[in-house]
Amino acid sequence: MGYADELFDLTGKVVLITGGSRGLGREMAFAAARCGADLVIASRNLDACVAVAEEITATTGRAALAHQVHVGRWDQLEPLVDATYARFGKVDVLVNNAGMSPLYESLTSVSEQLFDAVVNLNFKGPFRLTALIGERMVADGGGSIVNVSSSGSLRPDAHMLPYAAAKAGLNVLTEGFAKAFGPTVRVNTLMAGPFLTDVSKAWSFGEGNPFAHFPLQRAGDPPEIVGAALFLMSNASSFTTGSILRVDGGLP
Repeated sequence: MGYADELFDLTGKVVLITGGSRGLGREMAFAAARCGADLVIASRNLDACVAVAEEITATTGRAALAHQVHVGRWDQLEPLVDATYARFGKVDVLVNNAGMSPLYESLTSVSEQLFDAVVNLNFKGPFRLTALIGERMVADGGGSIVNVSSSGSLRPDAHMLPYAAAKAGLNVLTEGFAKAFGPTVRVNTLMAGPFLTDVSKAWSFGEGNPFAHFPLQRAGDPPEIVGAALFLMSNASSFTTGSILRVDGGLP
């Protein structure tokens, strides 16, 4: 095993990724498996979770559990945790990646139902899941929790205010949980900028390059999240906790 392989090695680890059936979650799941981890793929679409889990096992040889869950509903989180521990006996890495940012026509058109749904999935659910798994990690002697946030939490636009506010709350939870679960459990934020996932197909821009003001002048390709994700998952970040790691193309 080379130096870099050893540094990012996840052999024998169990990684639970919410929103792991598509987009950045899927990329992180395959990356963790290629570094030796067994996976729990959790999302609202069971068929998609099963497909990703089967592909992970077929291509990497790692075990993968598919589990249907709505992260925004607390009554579904304990069954997810119980199923994970029943299968693997532990969780070494939790990645709170599930999220959504629905479009709306105007701020006054944002309904209470939409607002609550966004906050529940992006903020309330990760709080509960982190509390449930983080306490078990402490009892087991350690672990790493990665909260996937958004550059919108620092630079909010009018079309994404509930989402940006929820992700800003997730940033706060990161530091608070880092203090609560230290010194054995690390908690960090992976703050993603614009990436060309399936969600980006709904973006609408005018003429010209909408990312021209970024230093890299483009959106990210999903595999470009992997390096930062593996850093936070693995012992490569052993002295990193309560931090925000921006992966956003240099968003001004």
